[in-house]
Amino acid sequence: MSSLRTVVNDSVIIHPPGFYIVAFETFPFISVYIVFLAFVYVVTLVFNILLISIIARDHCLHTPKFLAVVNLAVIDVTLNTCVIPSMIKIFLFKDNFVSFNLCLLHMYVYYTGISLESFALAILAYDRFIAICFPLRQNLFNTLPIMLCIVGATWVYNLSKVAYSTAIMTRLSFCNSVTVFSYFCDYAPVFRLACNDYTLQWSIASTDSMVILMFPFTCVILSYLSILVTVFRMKSVSNRMKALATCIEHLVLVAVFYIPIFSIFLIGLYVRSIDPDQRVLSLSLATCIPPCINPIVYSLKTKEIRTRALALVHRIKISP
Repeated sequence: MSSLRTVVNDSVIIHPPGFYIVAFETFPFISVYIVFLAFVYVVTLVFNILLISIIARDHCLHTPKFLAVVNLAVIDVTLNTCVIPSMIKIFLFKDNFVSFNLCLLHMYVYYTGISLESFALAILAYDRFIAICFPLRQNLFNTLPIMLCIVGATWVYNLSKVAYSTAIMTRLSFCNSVTVFSYFCDYAPVFRLACNDYTLQWSIASTDSMVILMFPFTCVILSYLSILVTVFRMKSVSNRMKALATCIEHLVLVAVFYIPIFSIFLIGLYVRSIDPDQRVLSLSLATCIPPCINPIVYSLKTKEIRTRALALVHRIKISP
């Protein structure tokens, strides 16, 4: 297979036919892990599609809260669809070659999904913050048009931001190794293979990591701190315990998503000393597990969704 050569600013840019994805070299039970992720993918699809269907069919659920929930569900399905089938192909069927253009597409979808997931968690925290801290002002601060604008803005911002980050990868020349040590066409492991200067790509990666992680994470923490202050001022102990239980569940999901990604991305960018298999295992779990359990914790446990889900199941049972 021959490399593609292009000329940019009088410099020859060499693009290889593709990359070889390599990971889990010291992991003894990789097949078991991939089968587990396949199960996670099925659960992700079933619960998120069920959730989207229930909300779409019931006009009573067309509220800011459930718009934010549908937004998260769509992102969850997209993210796990981007990651898990590819991992099955690479690590279960041992087909680890990815063409150059497909690599960039995979990179774009993955990082768009991760960015949107981060902002979606912040949007849900904002919805809870308004509902608990300002219950009498929801019609002012959290209407359906406002939520539509917030969700739309995050999609436009992240789609355009990641498009630029991915496009500048075409400025790199790959004239040596084409082996990517990750579980997909990962941004930093790919640009480090370049044989020309990748300062711009490194700068964009480090800046974007801070924006897509720190800003939403800060919003989530501030929202839940405010919620906790409001909860502890409640006079009813039962209401206080119920609100606390919900907050703890949400914060556990936030921690499962953010902490591994924070640690691995930042260590990978600045230190580079992390074990490759530990990095891949931590990131793949942090990417794939939250989309599986988000619909259960954020939605299917709520009374409105449970009632409509049971009604839907009952309707299916009695239909001829």
